[in-house]
Amino acid sequence: MTDVSHILPRDKAEILAQALPYIRKYHGKTMVIKYGGNAMTDPALQADFAEDVVLLKLVGINPVVVHGGGPQIENALKRLGKKGEFIQGMRVTDAETMEVVEWVLGGEVQQDIVGLINQAGGKAVGLTGRDGGMIRAQKLKMLDNADPSKEHDVGQVGDIVSIDPSVVKALQDDAFIPVISPIGFGEHNESYNINADVVAAKLATVLQAEKLLMLTNISGVLNKAGELLTDLTARQIDGLFADGTLSGGMLPKISGALDAAKSGVNAVHIIDGRVPHVLLLEILTEQAFGTMIRSH
Repeated sequence: MTDVSHILPRDKAEILAQALPYIRKYHGKTMVIKYGGNAMTDPALQADFAEDVVLLKLVGINPVVVHGGGPQIENALKRLGKKGEFIQGMRVTDAETMEVVEWVLGGEVQQDIVGLINQAGGKAVGLTGRDGGMIRAQKLKMLDNADPSKEHDVGQVGDIVSIDPSVVKALQDDAFIPVISPIGFGEHNESYNINADVVAAKLATVLQAEKLLMLTNISGVLNKAGELLTDLTARQIDGLFADGTLSGGMLPKISGALDAAKSGVNAVHIIDGRVPHVLLLEILTEQAFGTMIRSH
C-alpha cells in the first residue's frame, strides 16, 4: 500500500469529493479493461490494478477484465524447448502450441489475476471464450502484406465470428468481476488463440460499454514531436494513420480501439499501465493519463 499518512485529512476529503461527479456519471455502467504489459508483471502495479478494479466495482461501476499473456506463453514454450514462430507479428499456433496457450492463459495467467482481485476484496470469476458459448471463432485468414494473393497459415489463430455476452452480464449483475482469457472455439469445437486487444474491443462493443481502457507500456498516442495527444476523435485518428504519424505496433492496438469507438463505445482510453493506480486516475479524475479516443 502507498503511504498516504502525510496527506492532511482535509486534503484527503477534497480528493474523494472530486471523484464524486465521475462516480455518479459512471454508476451502473460497464467498463472493459484490457490488462497487459508492465501492469501485469510488476508486483506493485499488479496490486494497484487489483485494488482499482475492486474499488470501481464497489462504487457501482462494472469492470470486465480481458487479459493477454504473450511473455508467459513464450516462457512456457521455452520450457518445453519449443521456439515461437511469428509471421507478420502473429504467433504461429500449431496444435501443441495451442495446448500451451490454453493452459497458460486459461490456467496460470487467468487464475493469478482472479487471485489478485479476490485478495483485494473483490469476487473475480475466470472465463475463457468457451464458457457460456461466449466467443465463437474461425481460423484467421492471413494475407501476405506484400502480395495479397498469397495466404499464410498461422494455425489455430482465430478471428471472432460472434460474441454472446450473456454469461458476462449474468456475473456482473451478481457482484462478480469477470476475468476473460482470449480463447475462442470453432464450429467443430476446436480452440483458437485470439489477439486480446481484439477480444477486448469486440466485447466492449457487444456490451455497449461506456469505456474501453487498454493498459499498455506506452504513455498513449504521440504526435510526430513525441508529445502526448490526450483527446482525439475517431476521425482524427484516421488522419494520423494517413499521414504516417501512427504506424507499426500501434496498428493492431488502435484499429480495434477505433472500431469500438465507431461502434458505440463512448470512449476508448489507451493508457500507461506503468503509472500506479492509473485506472482510478483515468476514470475518477479529470487528469489525463493517456489518449482518449471519443466516438464523435
